[in-house]
Amino acid sequence: MKIIMLGAPGAGKGTQAKMIAEKYQIPHISTGDIFRANIKNGTELGAEAKKYMDQGLLVPDELTVRILLDRVAQEDCAGGYVLDGFPRNIPQAQVLDEALEKLGEKIDMCIDVDVPDENIVRRMSGRRACLKCGATYHLEHIPPRQEGVCDTCGSGLVLREDDKPETVQNRLKVYHEQTQPLIEFYSAKGVLKTVDGTMDVQDVFSAIVGLLG
Repeated sequence: MKIIMLGAPGAGKGTQAKMIAEKYQIPHISTGDIFRANIKNGTELGAEAKKYMDQGLLVPDELTVRILLDRVAQEDCAGGYVLDGFPRNIPQAQVLDEALEKLGEKIDMCIDVDVPDENIVRRMSGRRACLKCGATYHLEHIPPRQEGVCDTCGSGLVLREDDKPETVQNRLKVYHEQTQPLIEFYSAKGVLKTVDGTMDVQDVFSAIVGLLG
């Protein structure tokens, strides 16, 4: 079962991808997590990726594709995986298709978590992160017990650069220009399914499980 999650930044596709991975016992592969791990570890790739992410821009295809293809070639992906944050544009999707075709494989389903832009901006500007331990919160939905302080390690919480409203608007613009065309791309292949991402998290997941069977 090879699944791609689509949706604007902050639509909740990452949360759903994790839930799918847990239920179906397949790896959740997030390019965002891979990049953040590299940034945290101070790697050369991380430094390069950070320049783009801090501006709300997409990391270039060559960096992203190399990391992703190495990851899906690993043994734990033999039974399938759920991709979160890749592909981000048509060229990436084409490279992925070609790589899978050589292995005699293909994407089974592409799930689009659909949420209007105004909801996205409100969601993301409410996020807070602990840079020390990596814990994340939301002022409305998952607030810390003490305002501005991490429940886990007691460090101060921050609004990450890529969650600031002006950066979010830029990320949405990039998404509509580069990533949204993938909806038509996968629809033409007959593997696209859409779910209403404005519903409660559990309701969105139930809808997805209904599609996956």
